[in-house]
Amino acid sequence: MKIRGALFDMDGTIVDVPYDWPKIKDDLGSPGLPILSYLSSLSEPERSKKWAILTHYEDEATRRAVLRRGIRALLHRLAERGVVTALVTNNSAKNTEAILDRFHLTFDLVLTRESGLWKPSGAPLRSAMTILGLNPDECCAIGDSRFDIAAAQDAGIPRIYILPRGLWTSVYTGYESFGSVAALGKRIDRFL
Repeated sequence: MKIRGALFDMDGTIVDVPYDWPKIKDDLGSPGLPILSYLSSLSEPERSKKWAILTHYEDEATRRAVLRRGIRALLHRLAERGVVTALVTNNSAKNTEAILDRFHLTFDLVLTRESGLWKPSGAPLRSAMTILGLNPDECCAIGDSRFDIAAAQDAGIPRIYILPRGLWTSVYTGYESFGSVAALGKRIDRFL
């Protein structure tokens, strides 16, 4: 079936960002849970204190983010072909807006963690598809991590494309991995 919607992750997908997730989790004292779930489960004042730590790391990574090579051309090609695009990120609205403004990127829909929905749940992707009037089989999900794979699978999206960085392994199956945005673009072209 033809792709009518492309749902993108931001950090690590649209932009390269310098996150050291093991260090961040250690600094937060996260017990192996997804960070946003862990922070949301805390009571005050610990919750606010640890949110401030995460915000510091995210703000610094946003300042140092670099647009991933080929993203602008891929988004342009999708727009020319009438494919709607959504940016679905666990990052904050503030940092997402900073990235979009700095690199002059436009998406038909942007969902951040302030929506109250975050990956690895498929809820934010399902919400994006509902808002855009799309079915899962008309979409592809584009990300860089196991959270993106899990979210897309939970949302029922059959075409899951991953742009991993460095040595990367996943316990998940049912996705395709690409070494570059250009290679990903060639794959997507087959469904336009």
